[in-house]
Amino acid sequence: MKRLTDQQARVLALLQARQQAGEPMPTLREIAAHFGFRSPRAAACHVAALERKGWLAHVPGKARSWRLASPLARLRQAVVDIPLFGSIPAGFADDRQQEAEGCVSVDVRTLGIQPTARTFALRVRGDSMIGRHIIDGDIVILEHGRPPRPGDVVAALIDNESTLKTYVVERGRPYLKAENPQYPKLIPAAELVIQGVMVGLVRGKAG
Repeated sequence: MKRLTDQQARVLALLQARQQAGEPMPTLREIAAHFGFRSPRAAACHVAALERKGWLAHVPGKARSWRLASPLARLRQAVVDIPLFGSIPAGFADDRQQEAEGCVSVDVRTLGIQPTARTFALRVRGDSMIGRHIIDGDIVILEHGRPPRPGDVVAALIDNESTLKTYVVERGRPYLKAENPQYPKLIPAAELVIQGVMVGLVRGKAG
């Protein structure tokens, strides 16, 4: 939840008091008069900030339609459901077809990401990425269509087999690197297609 300025907190307190008393929400003009603002425009700016930060909700086009957002509603604003498309090997490449499993709910504030329509998740199998602290059972959050940079962890299709590895470019040629010395680097014989660049990680349940 984004922090409020002192004035925004005072405006919110006024609205909370009105709601708890069962009274109609004040108009912008009444808010301006209450706090000594020069015009209702200043009140409108504070109310808009409260809406933007998730503390207020309103029905567009209706006067005094502000409602205090419930704690659960504010929490849900930070939780996003991302489609989970089966698993991907963090080991040797695998030609196994991916199967949709549903969705994974993530707190975007904790992960520090901004999901889009191209964001998806995959469950990790194997131990080839332990050097990047990605272990069996973890869920990686990826962005499809983002150009990979050297050092990015990517979900890739290499010669028609899928895998999760670190993207490396050497002498102008890309290849995939495992983060476990037990696994060899993967150099494409014909094709390397980046399906997604990792933007977040959800730790799998222990045991």
